[in-house]
Amino acid sequence: MSVLICGSLAFDTITNFPGRFAEQILPEQLHILNVSFLVPTLRREYGGCAGNIAYSLSQLGGQAVVMAAVGTDGLEYVKRIQSWGANTDYVTVIPDSHTAQAIIITDADNNQITAFHPGAMQSAHLSPIPARRDISVAIVAPDGREAMLQHASQLVDAGIPFVFDPGQGLPMFDGMELRQFVAQATWVAVNDYEARMLVDRTGISLESMSRSHLRGVIVTLGAAGCDMWLDGMQTRIPAVQASTLIDPTGCGDAFRASLLFGIEGGWPLIDCVKLGNRVGAIKIASRGGQNHALEKISRIL
Repeated sequence: MSVLICGSLAFDTITNFPGRFAEQILPEQLHILNVSFLVPTLRREYGGCAGNIAYSLSQLGGQAVVMAAVGTDGLEYVKRIQSWGANTDYVTVIPDSHTAQAIIITDADNNQITAFHPGAMQSAHLSPIPARRDISVAIVAPDGREAMLQHASQLVDAGIPFVFDPGQGLPMFDGMELRQFVAQATWVAVNDYEARMLVDRTGISLESMSRSHLRGVIVTLGAAGCDMWLDGMQTRIPAVQASTLIDPTGCGDAFRASLLFGIEGGWPLIDCVKLGNRVGAIKIASRGGQNHALEKISRIL
């Protein structure tokens, strides 16, 4: 069976600031913020949530079906995705548009500041959820605003369970819209910052969410591991120590690919999360979101 990945395809420009953001930003001067970071390294990577998730899912042996939009500069990226064995039938090329672009600065503590140009991603809603019987699970990852709203609704109509992963797209939605996403989703996956924002905007606690129809609420905590909420109960799953800390870009996407792989395979949610922690630790030892190599599942667990 296949996993439908609704999200962005983007090119990432990744830089590293050897200092710490906290030492350069004065809290009492935030109202007149004007900072510049000297970044001695720079590289271009393939990225976007859909691309990164599809990469790790394919590495794990899953069958990814990617639904996204690219500009005329994204055809090479589409071929790259096809080379993994992933399906790109639902990747739309938008004329007279650039593929989405992210400019990322990472500091010495692995904090990140990102600027994002959506480009073709703003037209991702033009492609509806396909009528395919081989799709067992899906994810609504960060994408164009209308695409996220429409695809969530279409997945419900199609009877396809899905993970709601708002990511950096969360600020685009108000409390009513986020409550609707939660009501439609089967699982919710957020990091700790997004979790606080989701709770604040919806007025619903993580405990309450997990007592609803949801089959799980997953909160990633970086080096602290992950919290799994089931039926009102919180379980902390410890992190896996990475061999080295190189680049956190795409770690969340690698985690979500693992989550989807396990869900599609019928695993208990705790095992899906454990795999996510393991794969995230492997990814952080590589630069970019699509350069890590994964071992066979039997060796990863």
